[in-house]
This record gives sequence, C-alpha cells and structure tokens, in this order.
Amino acid sequence: MADSGHTPVSGSSISRRLCSVPEKFQLHLAMLALQFGYAGFHVVSRLALNMGISKIVFPVYRNILALFLLLPFAYFLEKKERPPISWSLLLQFFLLAIVGITANQGFYLLGLDNTSPTFASAIQNSVPAITFLLAAILRIEKVRLDRKDGISKIAGTLLCVSGASVITLFKGPTIYNPKPHLTLGGAQVSAAAELVGDSSKNWTLGCLFLIGHCLSWSGWLVLQAPVLKKFPARLTFTSYQCFFGILQFLVIAVAVERDSQAWLVHSGEELFSVFYAGVVASGIAFAVQIWCIDRGGPVFVAVYQPVQTLVVAIMASILLGEEFYLGGIIGAMLIIAGLYFVLWGKNMERKFAVAEGGGASTAKQPLLSQSTAEID
Repeated sequence: MADSGHTPVSGSSISRRLCSVPEKFQLHLAMLALQFGYAGFHVVSRLALNMGISKIVFPVYRNILALFLLLPFAYFLEKKERPPISWSLLLQFFLLAIVGITANQGFYLLGLDNTSPTFASAIQNSVPAITFLLAAILRIEKVRLDRKDGISKIAGTLLCVSGASVITLFKGPTIYNPKPHLTLGGAQVSAAAELVGDSSKNWTLGCLFLIGHCLSWSGWLVLQAPVLKKFPARLTFTSYQCFFGILQFLVIAVAVERDSQAWLVHSGEELFSVFYAGVVASGIAFAVQIWCIDRGGPVFVAVYQPVQTLVVAIMASILLGEEFYLGGIIGAMLIIAGLYFVLWGKNMERKFAVAEGGGASTAKQPLLSQSTAEID
C-alpha cells in the first residue's frame, strides 16, 4: 500500500505538544472532565438502584475495585514516604473508614434511593460550608468576625444550611417533567416514576440521609487532617480505608443482606454501574483530583462543584426523565450561593495571611480538598 505522504507523528512529539499546552488550560480541562465523571456516577448509581442492585452489595464491589486499582500505585509510588504502620494508626484508619467510607457511602445510597441524582449533587455543594463549621467548632479553624473573610464564611454556611433545609422541608410543585430517553430491558427508566410509584420512598427522609452523607464527608475531611500529618502517604492511607470499609460493609451485609442472589451481577448494565463506580469515580477521578488540588489548590477544585450539579441535572433529565421541583431548585441556588461565599472567604483569608506575613491560612489544613476514594 502506498505511503500517504504524511510524516509519522512520534510519541515524543505528541508529548512535546501536550507539554506546550498551558498548565492553567490543562487544569480547567481536567476539572471539567472530573465533573462530568462525577456527574455520570450520580446517574449510574441511580440506574443501579432502579435495576434493584443491593445498597450493601454495590459499595462492597465498588470499594473492592477501587482498592485493587489503588494498591499498586500506593505500593510503588509511596515506598519512600510511607511511615511504618502501628496498631494506633490501623485503629485510626478503621475509625476513619466508618465515617468516610461506610457512613458516607451508605447514607448517599439511601438518600439517592429516596430523592434524585440532581438534588443529591446539589446538597453536596454544602460540604465545604459544613467542613468549615465542624472545623470551627473543633477549633481547627479560627473565625474572624471582625474581618470580611470571616463574615463571608459564616454567611455562606448559613446559606447552605438554609438551602438544605428548603430542599428537605419544601418539595413544592413540579417545575419540569420530561420523559426518559434511556431504556433497559425494553422499559423506560424513570427516576420520577420510581418516586411516584413506590410508597416506600420518602423525599424528606432521603434528604436527611443526604445531609448525613454530607456530615460524614465533612467529618472525614476534618478528622483525617491530624492522621495525614503522621502518615502523609495519601494513596496508602486511602487504600487502608477502602480495605476497612469493605470489611465493615461485609459485617453489615451479614445482618442485613440475607439473599445470596443479591451478590450476583444479573446484567451488563449492573456490571457497568459497579465498574464505573469503582474504576472511574473512585480510581481515575481520585488521581485526577489529587493532581488538580496539588496544582491549583483546594479552592480551585471546590469552585467547579456546581458544574457537576448542572451536568447531573441535564443528564438525569435526558436519561432518567427526572422531575424538578420548586423547593429543590430554590434550595440548590441557596447552597451554591453559600458555597461561593465560603470559597470567597477562604480566598480572602489567604490574602490576609500573606499580607500579615504569615504566608499561610489560619486553617491548619486544606479543609476544602475533596478526596474521592470515599466518597459519594
């Protein structure tokens, strides 16, 4: 076959082209991809629940996949910085797994099962504000009410609490009611139909579960800080928590999940949902987010969170026919506004610290970083 006349492109030339792309552009591109990845997780998780997958089995398989994905990287990349493991550290990993894996993921699935992907994503925007509140209560972070950064963070926290309260207590009339476009087994998949047709679904209870999910996530972010100071090998740290989270879910399964059929994967769709949750949402996204936090900072990463909510709303509307309620829309707007108040306050706090010559925030650790091996 004749040569096309084009000069072959070598791997090194591709690498040079990628390196020539400004890092700021790479960061924004990575964050957009990350939000699409997480948005897909919300929708895929809802699909899995609609297909009847067990809320105990799903996180077990998810964390097993995440653990096998993280283990080789943790072993080879953190050989030099991994401190010796003590019984005290193992106990702390186990307790953190209760908060950051078991309670966090369990509450999320229970909440999602009773609400919808969009509102689950919307409530997650309150995590930075809740984290700030918990850190302030535990005196990990100082609150300066005599400065605009402190006032902004307090105002943002109040807006997030108000938004979560509105979503929980006021469902309101239906604003938008599309038809689902996704079919599984010849039947249309509708999140709205699931909620309307099943009397066991409770919107308010679902919102309370999601608030429990956010509290667990925020508590994990605060409580992990002192442990990471003693054990800075983050990938190994996360791997241990995945391992203990699996054990904890298995103990719960012994008491709750008696049906052996629940442990079988019955369709390609179920297999895809588990694979996506474990590999994409807990594995690949974790690596991308660590890079983004390292290069752009935790506030830069948190700023993109509302993009995820918007993408989830579009995907869930098209694929699942998700309905939008007035109370949910108002609550989501309040939470997103609160998020940006908190982030603006954190940014101003850093500027004050630099101006005062401290060179660091009054916070003792980056509370707004959102690690994902947990999480969701």
